[in-house]
Amino acid sequence: MKLRAVIERITYQNGENAYSILKARVKGYDDLVTLVGNMLDVTVGTVLVADGQWKVNRQYGSQFVVESYEEAMPATLFGLEKYLGSGLVKGIGPKFSKLIVAKFGMDTFDIIEKDCQRLGEVDGIGPKRIKKIHDSWMKQLDIKDVMVFLQGNGVSTAYAAKIYKAYGKESIDKVKQNPYCLADDIWGIGFKTADSIAAKMGYGKNDERRCRSGILYTLNQLANEGHVYANRDQLLEAGVKLLEADKASIESALDKMITDEDLKTEDKAIYLPPFYFSEVGTANKLKALLTTRQQKMFEKEPDIAAISKKTGINYDDLQAEAIRTAVHNKVMVLTGGPGTGKTTTEDGIIAAFKEMGLHILLAAPTGRAAKRMTEATGMEAKTIHRLLEFNPAEGYKRNDENPLEGDALIIDECSMIDIILMNSLLKAVPADMRLLLIGDVDQLPSVGAGNVLRDIIDSGVVPVVRLTRIFRQAQTSRIIMNAHAINDGRMPDIRNGKQSDFFFMECEEPEQIASTIVDLVSQRLPKAYNIPRSSIQVLTPMQRSAIGANSLNMSIQQRVNPTGSGLSRAGFVFRKGDRVLQLKNDYTKEVFNGDIGLITAVNMEDRTLTVSFDGKEVEYESTELDELSLAYATTIHKSQGSEYPIVVIPVHFTNYVMLQRNLIYTAVTRAKKVCVVIGQRRALWYAVSHVTVTERNTRLKERLQGKTIPLSYTRQDEESQTDIAAENGPTTK
Repeated sequence: MKLRAVIERITYQNGENAYSILKARVKGYDDLVTLVGNMLDVTVGTVLVADGQWKVNRQYGSQFVVESYEEAMPATLFGLEKYLGSGLVKGIGPKFSKLIVAKFGMDTFDIIEKDCQRLGEVDGIGPKRIKKIHDSWMKQLDIKDVMVFLQGNGVSTAYAAKIYKAYGKESIDKVKQNPYCLADDIWGIGFKTADSIAAKMGYGKNDERRCRSGILYTLNQLANEGHVYANRDQLLEAGVKLLEADKASIESALDKMITDEDLKTEDKAIYLPPFYFSEVGTANKLKALLTTRQQKMFEKEPDIAAISKKTGINYDDLQAEAIRTAVHNKVMVLTGGPGTGKTTTEDGIIAAFKEMGLHILLAAPTGRAAKRMTEATGMEAKTIHRLLEFNPAEGYKRNDENPLEGDALIIDECSMIDIILMNSLLKAVPADMRLLLIGDVDQLPSVGAGNVLRDIIDSGVVPVVRLTRIFRQAQTSRIIMNAHAINDGRMPDIRNGKQSDFFFMECEEPEQIASTIVDLVSQRLPKAYNIPRSSIQVLTPMQRSAIGANSLNMSIQQRVNPTGSGLSRAGFVFRKGDRVLQLKNDYTKEVFNGDIGLITAVNMEDRTLTVSFDGKEVEYESTELDELSLAYATTIHKSQGSEYPIVVIPVHFTNYVMLQRNLIYTAVTRAKKVCVVIGQRRALWYAVSHVTVTERNTRLKERLQGKTIPLSYTRQDEESQTDIAAENGPTTK
């Protein structure tokens, strides 16, 4: 049967599979009707014409199960009001939509389109707002045909707006020609969504365009898991499983992509071009730096005593060795765990470089890491993107043709650097510049593809100093001592105690763990340590489950910021005062994956919100909210490069697939003052003893050792492919 419904409230929305639970107003029903089903990105105010059937759920009662649906223009005054207040028309929010519809009734659309000045008859609407409403409405008319076509093929309003923004009036032709281009070009639209659209347009399972897109999707999924390349057999097997297509069709599409140089091959390794060129480029540049002599080389031994006097730090033998190694070598790696003196050793190296008259540059992968570097050294440190002067229009302005200006470059938190970023960085390093890489190699590897720091260390071609001594001051911190115990495969000290900075709370049930975490964040920890809630960060192994980031975010928000107007997206409500996490690199806004900010304003009329990232105000439209998530709780992977005064970590067999030593080690080392682990003792021990980490497909170590012969390629090829990756991610288009 068919049901025409106006969406009033979003109870739940899964961003991955689009499963939604919606409350809607339906003519003839006094109460709100519950709609359930896969409804991609439906927003409040949307009018749906849904096909489906009624079912009775034992727990939740009567529900309308949606089998298919399409979005429609509103046909009632109530629908008009909800539609105008949904944010699709700039300048009209819930307040003005109610007033406008009350004034003009069913003639509202005609008034806005043909006689917009009459909106001035509504209290509070002036010339500026009238112009904003009119311009927005006319833009909506321009994309109306596009919207109708896309929605007819299963694309929601929010994604249709993104598609129109990318393709303009060519949107229909582009999608008709190849709907799989959406997976390549539009962030948030993955292969599965594009494949669903293509199926509605009649594409067969063995269609070459589908096979090509499936191969690219598989390679990108592997890249998301850290792999720089895929083995041919691995790729074909994954492709058959994903596409349910004939292996011969997939193999034929793969061979054509290789012939067309859409992919690069080496033996049985198959690369997306940006990854291939980045791996080869990184190895070649490091080897060139190692073999090129700098003019300002120290022939004599550095005076460690004089450096110690200048910095006020007494260096042990390993730290002194690190300073000497940095002075006598063009490239060096400094690694070690917490409390081993990496920062103080860095100060000594900087002092030695200054004694040599070197101009020093400092950088780190994230804004927070760069800020910490500045605080520790007293010198300006930049993010790598800022150091390389990246902008969306031109890419990296600093490169091999316009290199960095300086004598020495020190990069911190290098475990976070993936192969694409490392290549872009090294392209901008001039031949006579020194390079010092600092990082804790035992932490989680980069979120992006590659295992760069580990490969450089394991290659044996770059001088490495690993600091191992835990200094006396650090030995008083149970956080630091337990981090080292975990890294050594030993159970951490969980005796607690008033003077401890590391606590373990034993809880068996996930729901009890979640409830306790909410209490800790909202009341107990702020009261005990007299700190704001913003100083507390929950770090959890996974997004899903009762103790996953999604569920904890909702529960904590319900306790600490439950009321007030807000914008909804994917089941979350974003309100003023909420902490939020940026989920993708947005070079236009100059905010990056992993940045945490605070919502400082919500504009319900324009359907926008403003987020402050360390004082930098950034505005988001309602269609851009898929770039954000609540950040009271984040995954441990997202916390890399950050430190927080207090960290709370749930550990339970619910998340057993993620319970690994380096994951727990990374989480614990994010805490500066207090670390609270809550969950099962046996789950903590399992994580500490579990070191079966999936190996990443990477050949950087072998290339540095000269064991792999690279394919021939031109510099122009490398620049074009790595620039694409830097600006848009690794997908080849």
